[in-house]
Formats: sequence, structure tokens, C-alpha cells
Amino acid sequence: MIGQLRGKLIYKQAPELMLDVGGVGYELLASMTTFLDLPELEQEAVLFTHFIVREDSQTLYAFSSKNERALFRSLLKVNGVGPKMALAIVSGMTVSEFAQFIRADDIVALTRLPGVGKKTAERLIIEMRDRLPEIDDSKTSASDSAVTHTPSQKQVEAEAVTALLALGYKPPQASRMVSSISAENLSAEEMIRLALKASLS
Repeated sequence: MIGQLRGKLIYKQAPELMLDVGGVGYELLASMTTFLDLPELEQEAVLFTHFIVREDSQTLYAFSSKNERALFRSLLKVNGVGPKMALAIVSGMTVSEFAQFIRADDIVALTRLPGVGKKTAERLIIEMRDRLPEIDDSKTSASDSAVTHTPSQKQVEAEAVTALLALGYKPPQASRMVSSISAENLSAEEMIRLALKASLS
């Protein structure tokens, strides 16, 4: 089991990134929260990982905190929840927010996430109530470095839409979510995070 990687960040385009660890490039899929914590390219990053092996694929998932990874792992134990949906859930809300929705039996908030229907939301509430990871609001980040972005607004919006599609949103829905974010000078990761937040409100 690969539980943690430390290396140089050589590629990132949400939700994918690549980490150079001793000359070996590890491809990972990461949550949007993790993308907001990533340093600039060519800088060192430390990520907690979860490795999933299937007949047709081997995938490493990356998280900037142990709590986020713990939630992802717990979600995988829920009937009907796969890695793609679990990643979308941890991208759309913090661990604390998810715990609040579960404890409040908030089916409406959960069904705003991509791929989560009413029956899945009900299963999440029933099955996750007793296995929620301990909440620690002082999240440990893989890096505190600020990220500097230079692409044009259109490039940023296109990257945000692509990431939302990868998380399971339909093309028209992803486009609407991004176009609803009017603030300029945002990174793609920040735009995605705001779009996900807005979809839950």
C-alpha cells in the first residue's frame, strides 16, 4: 500500500497531477481541496494517498490531509459509492461540512453533488453516521505555498469545466456552474471550489 508520497510537482491540471519521486513520475487524481493546497510547479509536495487496483486500472488518489483521505476511504465502504463519486464528494465539501450534513440528515444538500441521487444520499446518511472520521478543523496541508497563475480567463474557465466534467457533472451543468462565477483573477482550482460551493447552496 502506498500511503504517502513526497516529491517534486511536475504537472497539475485538475483533477490530475504528477509527482516526481526519485525520478519516477507518479500520476494521481486529487480532490479540489488538495489542488488548492498544491505548491507551484517544480516545488516539493507531500501528499497522502490511497491506491486502488482493478482489473483494468491502477489508480492513486491524493489528499492534502489525513482526515480527507479517511473520509474518502469511509465513503468507498458505502454501497453504491465508487472512487469517482467519493472524490466528487470530498471535492464538493469539507470533512466538517459532510459530517454536519450527515448528522442533520440533510438529503437535499447531498443530492446536489454529482451522481448522488436521493437513494444514495439516504444510504450515505445511514451508513456514514457511525463511521464518520474524527473531525479536526485544523487541517494539515501538504503545503502552505501560494499558487501563482498566469493563464487567461478563458483558459482558466475551460480548465475548470474540464475538471467538473471529470468529477461527473454533465457538460451543460459544468458550463453553467463555471459561468456563474463572476470573480476575475481566480485560479481554476479556486473557480472549481466556488462553483462546487455554489451548487450546494
